[in-house]
Amino acid sequence: MIEVLVTLIIVVLGLLGLLGMQARGQQATLESYQRAQALILLADMADRLKANRKTAPCYEITTGAGSPYFGTGYSGTPACVGYGDPSTQVLAVNGMNAWNDALKGAAEKSAGASVGAMVGARGCITYDPANGTFIVAVAWQGFSDTIAPVVPAGATAATANAIACGTGLYDVETKRRVVWTPIRIATLT
Repeated sequence: MIEVLVTLIIVVLGLLGLLGMQARGQQATLESYQRAQALILLADMADRLKANRKTAPCYEITTGAGSPYFGTGYSGTPACVGYGDPSTQVLAVNGMNAWNDALKGAAEKSAGASVGAMVGARGCITYDPANGTFIVAVAWQGFSDTIAPVVPAGATAATANAIACGTGLYDVETKRRVVWTPIRIATLT
């Protein structure tokens, strides 16, 4: 009887370990999915900037350390004045609204709530006039602690502002995730 009880305890401990490993695997899968979604949204805005280069300066929203931003918590109305012509200005405003909606997960609904994006998704766009580069960043909340995003040495102020996207808006900085990319708009003659 004691041998059966010891065997049952060993089996239960093994099953609990297996359950914990499966939960950790699901968490890692969700983190990976969120990163893939962020990269898709990042590429989407990069393509919008490149396609509408005459009004590209209109896309700059982030002027301070990670704010303002599109996505979760954004309630502003994008505007575009002073660049390009009226048709490209409308294209820019529509692009910013579409990206804002995508960051909020509007493409997929569940019980009336938008669920098609990462948790707490935010998008920042800065412009560095010194080298004519836009920096697009997407931030979101991860599920486990890692290392807080760090600005690389030698980064410009515009890059630092983009990487700061969403700073202080998640549980802790070690759960904030950020991906970013520089975009240089070609001047065609």
